[in-house]
Amino acid sequence: MALPGRVKIVEVGPRDGLQNEAQVIPAAVKVALIDRLSAAGLPVVESGSFVSPKWVPQMADTAQVLAAISKRPGTAYPVLVPNLKGLEVALAAGVEEIAVFGAASESFSQRNINCSIAESLERFRPVAETARGAGIRVRGYVSCVLGCPYEGEIAPEAVAAVSQALFAMGCYEVSLGDTIGVGTPGKAKAMLRAVASDIPMDRLAVHFHDTYGQALANIYAALEEGVSVVDSSVAGLGGCPYAKGASGNVATEDVVYMLNGLGIETGIDIDALVETAFFISDALGRPPASKVARAIAGKKAS
Repeated sequence: MALPGRVKIVEVGPRDGLQNEAQVIPAAVKVALIDRLSAAGLPVVESGSFVSPKWVPQMADTAQVLAAISKRPGTAYPVLVPNLKGLEVALAAGVEEIAVFGAASESFSQRNINCSIAESLERFRPVAETARGAGIRVRGYVSCVLGCPYEGEIAPEAVAAVSQALFAMGCYEVSLGDTIGVGTPGKAKAMLRAVASDIPMDRLAVHFHDTYGQALANIYAALEEGVSVVDSSVAGLGGCPYAKGASGNVATEDVVYMLNGLGIETGIDIDALVETAFFISDALGRPPASKVARAIAGKKAS
């Protein structure tokens, strides 16, 4: 199959990237990060989550952040919502899109959100129904699609079943996440084909972690299968909590550089994106994890 002419990048850095940071990140820094990302041309910037501050203290100021960002026309600012209580707060904050987060692994579901896969889907159903009734778009995430830290390999059929359930409850798009970054291109293709037997490929997104350095190769394999939506995180924010010291989300600037080289449009200004990578990395007191940010910075310094 021919590669897509355009790819939509879903920027997850401000939520997925920052949620596990040990240091407290001021709301003003998060606001500046989101504004810089939207100004660089990112069409979707995941901006926070309405989960219990007890579980994810880093996201406790999401409502404050949403109220302060400069919303750019044409940019979506989704937030993660785990239940009806979270949806209530999200609606009060004026969100226009939410995401619900399931897993293809029974063990991961139990340890991550304290319920079975079936129970999680039952929990999401009224959330999706209420949100859609209020005119809010709903995106679905499936984690552990290519491997689980507790169970090892995950059968493509298990991924397809959870994805189909999310799609059936009204998720306009389902993002397939290789949470621990163990996937390889062949396995990614097999998983995508299993899921696409029930859901059109243009309703699927991929979310790869770079733990084993396979993320760009996996993204390319997904593009070959017809996927045209890719999740990524500026500066490679977000380590893998299940592999100590491992890199986490694939860096947005690395993805955009590859897509530019393939002649695939994204609408993203890579120079502004790299500047943003250094902005948030400086705020966190460490260099960007991405090869592209470091290479461009080195080139300018020489």
